[in-house]
Amino acid sequence: MSTRTYDSVPARRVAFLGLGVMGYPMAGHLARAGHQVTVYNRTPAKAAQWVAEYGGQQAATPEAAARGAEIVFACVGNDADLRQVVAGPEGAFAGMAAGSIFVDHTTASAEVARELSTAGRARGVVFIDAPVSGGNVGAINGALTVMCGGEAAAFDSVRPVVLAFAKAVTLLGESGAGQLAKMVNQICIAGLVQGLAEAIAFGQKSGLDMKAVLEVIGKGAAQSWQMDNRGPTMVDGKFDFGFAVDWMRKDLGLVLAEAQRNGARLPVTALVDQFYGDVQALGGGRWDTSSLIKRLG
Repeated sequence: MSTRTYDSVPARRVAFLGLGVMGYPMAGHLARAGHQVTVYNRTPAKAAQWVAEYGGQQAATPEAAARGAEIVFACVGNDADLRQVVAGPEGAFAGMAAGSIFVDHTTASAEVARELSTAGRARGVVFIDAPVSGGNVGAINGALTVMCGGEAAAFDSVRPVVLAFAKAVTLLGESGAGQLAKMVNQICIAGLVQGLAEAIAFGQKSGLDMKAVLEVIGKGAAQSWQMDNRGPTMVDGKFDFGFAVDWMRKDLGLVLAEAQRNGARLPVTALVDQFYGDVQALGGGRWDTSSLIKRLG
């Protein structure tokens, strides 16, 4: 876990739903920042492990976790998972008091964000869609970028709390805007990684020392986070870490579905999505997204 320091923020009663590779450290930062945290996870043993490490409490259902919380956070798998933990029979909304706020860090559709925002409003609960960028390392280090959609007053209330695990938290518009911004993020990454994969494969076939080449061009206009952090591991053929291909395909599926609705043309994104399908066929569903280079060997 990161040894980061925390700004002094008044302690809040919060809940965190979903303790996967992202949620587990994110909830941990909330506890270390002094907030009273109740956690829920579909696999109770994971929640028990978290409580043993950080303190706080474990709840058997999202509803029980949310009861009495001022802010309920979630980071789950997809739209269906989100609907279940929020609005299902034992979902968080059933336990949340009027005036409380739900902050969703799941990468999901803008459609489900708007749907749950409307459902929350009927209960007097504010829903903020707040997908994150920065991956597991960003979550561990408390350095995520958070893109938000929702009401400004609620955003202002939760922002100091979210900064326990984030370096930037920005309101980008009404409900759904956070999810749409995350889609923009994933479109950029897909194109960058494919370009980097092609460049490294080209250089290797030309007999160049690609680590030396990356060191040089990384000081110029070609520089990117992907080049700095994934270029050397791509050269080494190491992919057993990072943001999984399966997760990227899920995200790109959301992107392409939204593009069908809004009329955006995404030819490169659609092609890279197919390339990730090739990587899955190679058995690389859990490899890092930089494994695109494997299909160029």
